[in-house]
Amino acid sequence: MGLVALAALLSTLVVPAAAATSAAFAVRDGVSQPIHDFGKAVRETVWVDIGLDGDRDGVSDRVAADIIRPREPASRGQRVPVVMDASPYYSCCGRGMDSERKTYDSAGRPVGFPLYYDNYFVPRGYAVVLVDLSGTNRSEGCVDVGGRSDIASAKAVVDWLNGRARGYDARSGGRPVRASWASGATGMIGKSYDGTIANGVAATGVDGLRTIVPIGAISSWYDYYRSDGVSFGHDPVGLAQRVEENGGRRDCRAVKSQLVAGAPKNGDFTPLWTERDYVRHADRVRASVFAVHGLGDLNVKTIHFGQWWDAVARSGVARKVWLGQAGHVDPFDFRRAEWVRTLHRWFDRWLLGVDNGIEREPSASVERQPDQWVDEPSWPAPGVAPVTLHPRSGDTPGLGRLDTEAAAEGATETFTDDPRQDEFDWALDPDQSSSARVLFSTGPLTKDLRVAGTGQVTVTVTSSTPTAHVSAALVDYGPATIRDYLASGEGIRPLDTRSCWGADRQGDSACYRDTAATTKEVDLEVFARGWADIANHASLEKGEPLRPGQPYTMTFRLSTTDHVVPAGHRLAVVVGGTDGRFVVAPAQPPEVSLDLAGTSVRLPVLGGPPEAGAPAGPLRVDPGRVLAKPDVRVNRDTN
Repeated sequence: MGLVALAALLSTLVVPAAAATSAAFAVRDGVSQPIHDFGKAVRETVWVDIGLDGDRDGVSDRVAADIIRPREPASRGQRVPVVMDASPYYSCCGRGMDSERKTYDSAGRPVGFPLYYDNYFVPRGYAVVLVDLSGTNRSEGCVDVGGRSDIASAKAVVDWLNGRARGYDARSGGRPVRASWASGATGMIGKSYDGTIANGVAATGVDGLRTIVPIGAISSWYDYYRSDGVSFGHDPVGLAQRVEENGGRRDCRAVKSQLVAGAPKNGDFTPLWTERDYVRHADRVRASVFAVHGLGDLNVKTIHFGQWWDAVARSGVARKVWLGQAGHVDPFDFRRAEWVRTLHRWFDRWLLGVDNGIEREPSASVERQPDQWVDEPSWPAPGVAPVTLHPRSGDTPGLGRLDTEAAAEGATETFTDDPRQDEFDWALDPDQSSSARVLFSTGPLTKDLRVAGTGQVTVTVTSSTPTAHVSAALVDYGPATIRDYLASGEGIRPLDTRSCWGADRQGDSACYRDTAATTKEVDLEVFARGWADIANHASLEKGEPLRPGQPYTMTFRLSTTDHVVPAGHRLAVVVGGTDGRFVVAPAQPPEVSLDLAGTSVRLPVLGGPPEAGAPAGPLRVDPGRVLAKPDVRVNRDTN
């Protein structure tokens, strides 16, 4: 925010706490105070024209923005900022642990606003706006899963709040409505699909969007449905049908056809994916970014956070990050009190202009053990640098050493792709050969090894068939207590007690079930993984059949991580074929020969290469001390 703009905002909104009864907001002890009557708040719906005709009815689509705002400021001609959550889930699936949906009275006025944002922030001088994406709930148009219509659904509302778009008091026809009560300063927040929309809108550079808070959010839809040439077995058309009003509108068939045609079953990177890649326009981001992601999130995988974080860093915007051990979970459900306190200060800083110093505090908070967090000045930590490790053959076929020195030319290991197995199977029995994978490990580490960032794997392989998938996983072998992110709840469990966060009104409670960490004692943890279709070795845009017997080299990404392998533990890399829990098998699963001299792992490491002592006997794993594999495929539609 420029100094002139900040001064203008402050002159409009900031008043001394003593004048609270006549102020848009009041600050005490560095935070805005709940001075407005939540029960008297204005609740209304405005339909905003997004300038697109997705349902092809000859009329520009309008999206429904349900608004709740304090009554007192508008009555005095004062303007307030906006907290916005744009979502496709307000009628189909719900939001939060209790799957809250929007509710309305008999006249169609909004009553129930999911989540606690309205209960907490409206009394403190904010408006909260919950937007139905095109084609969902009460909005016109069609869902296009991260495309132009999805992004325009929220961007148009930001424009309307800033006087640049048209709003109406009805879904069709109706009278024009202006946001005369809004300061224009908008912050977007949301988990999963909702946070994804925040990323996409920020990548347009829209004026008035001051901050985004993406939680477990997608940054590139290709990386949600595909990865380096492989398919995760899901397609965007299924998600569109799930969230769209009435399970899919007949007049949206053209959009569905485009989704099907643009997302072929293979892993080729098509123009459809290019349109839905927000990372490529991260240089347009002007909003500050407070990102939250679970390091155990196997739905919206951590690569989404990692590549987005790195890209917006180059834009120089203010940033903050929380990285927890849980899976696809909102921080309200794993660190509630600290989350509400921090989010409150973050919004006060970027939407109200309160100089509370949050941007000068440590910008990163990482959960090292369940409920044990460490704050750091930046992320990744200063001093993280790439280290390249190489696999080397051992005395037992398929088992070897992970070292800083490359293997001799001509050294190979062989495995057969077995799509019935996955990374969880491969990590077991690390001291035994397996026909389905090869495993290379260090000796017991003599000091802690921290891997923080996004790594990559380079493989040189020869396939026995024209199709070959290769998967890789980083494994930490040693005893530890971690959140059980593969269990129901993905690392949390609800309790019988409730806590309240804001003001109540009939039909709109501020009280939610408390939670506790679900933990597990383990002997191993897979903490990063990646997958590749060797057919895409030359280009992600177009795969090509392999020539059996010919070597191919391909580099692919590992998931972003921040993990400490403690002294005494061992670091291993496992390489196999189809990771059956995640990716679809190739047409002809092959036998694969891995050229060790042409294979390496490049990791972002703090403190230099791993230091390991001599092997200390067999590497044992107690089958009862591992995370239980999920009953279904890990990937699912985001929610």
